[in-house]
Amino acid sequence: MNILVKLTTWQRSEKPLKEIRERVFLQEQNVPIELEWDELDEQAYHILAEAIPEHMQAKKLAIGTARIIINNKQAHIGRMAVLADWRGQGTGSKMLQYCIDECIKKQVEVIILNAQLYVTKFYQKAGFKITSEEFLDAGIAHKQMTLTLPKASLFRGIKND
Repeated sequence: MNILVKLTTWQRSEKPLKEIRERVFLQEQNVPIELEWDELDEQAYHILAEAIPEHMQAKKLAIGTARIIINNKQAHIGRMAVLADWRGQGTGSKMLQYCIDECIKKQVEVIILNAQLYVTKFYQKAGFKITSEEFLDAGIAHKQMTLTLPKASLFRGIKND
């Protein structure tokens, strides 16, 4: 089974994005429904991970999601979730790298995310640094983490002689 990670919009993929977040955040983690849904979904970039069966007749299965909100040169990655049966198989890593790559394409300088405590090491492996004390979000302990991206301007003006 292959994993495909793609960029999408809320308008195009609302149903699978909602289903994943409902299962992970509302059912597993008991996040209050009023804290999960907000007006930012419609303007965010969304990442959707799908499992693609070897037999092409079988339907793709939506297994993970994240969203990116960009404000000037700063991005916030949030609502990252992978269905329980698909955790520990590299889906989260593929999704996070896809998010970082999208931010680089969009000339973002800093990426911020709020990580649940048990996944801070996962984000640290990708270069994120803890930039806050522990805090509660939806009753769950988090730490803010930041990744500073290389500036594209450093590479301008280099000529091949």
